[in-house]
Amino acid sequence: MTVTRLDIDLDRSSPVPLYFQVAERITEAIQAGKLPPGSRLDNEIQLAEQLGLSRPTIRQAIQFLVDKGLVVRKRGVGTQVVHGQVKRAVELTSLYDDLRRAGQEPETRVLSLNTVPAEEEVAAALGVEPGTEVLRLERIRFAMGEPLALLHNWLPVGLAPLTAESLMERGLYEMLRQTGIRMRVAHQRIGARAASPAEARLLEERRGCPLLTMVRTTYDDQGRAVEHGSHVYRASHYSLEVTLVER
Repeated sequence: MTVTRLDIDLDRSSPVPLYFQVAERITEAIQAGKLPPGSRLDNEIQLAEQLGLSRPTIRQAIQFLVDKGLVVRKRGVGTQVVHGQVKRAVELTSLYDDLRRAGQEPETRVLSLNTVPAEEEVAAALGVEPGTEVLRLERIRFAMGEPLALLHNWLPVGLAPLTAESLMERGLYEMLRQTGIRMRVAHQRIGARAASPAEARLLEERRGCPLLTMVRTTYDDQGRAVEHGSHVYRASHYSLEVTLVER
């Protein structure tokens, strides 16, 4: 794998910190496609020498990019671009993982597991042409005997050997990890809306009740989209908690 060299112009008279200027130039190169997923950057020593900066400054710039989810550090490989669309790092856990961690034994009902032609939104998320066959999962996740979430997921065909029986026993992310897929970053969008009649029936809620929504696309360490999910959660039973840290 070759190392991609960049021409980075710095304004040393600017009040903008040099580490931030370096990080911004690399971000722009990723977004412009000059650094596609899988590209490697020079190591810290080489970048520092090339730009006439200290290693701590370069290290700070790289850490900024790691925190944004744009690059990862890999032992024996160096700093590698993951995916240009990812805006920030996400803790890659599934609802199944979260429930197990909280001491609640999750249960799953698999409503469907079949291949379908990818619609435009799903195709764009997975990086395939519209109409390409993809695997579609529809499940209800239960906690303490009550329905908690309605989960829809789409995956490339042949990515992992999934069956309805195995998905009833284990979480999707757990099964992907066991096949050797190394999920690194995700792009996640949170929202809210009223439940449709079908959703209300499946979740044992009243029609029009508030639901939390989550749309997530997950990428592996090669920058490949491995899963796209669109989930709804009962707002009366589920909330999202985020810790904010001042930088």
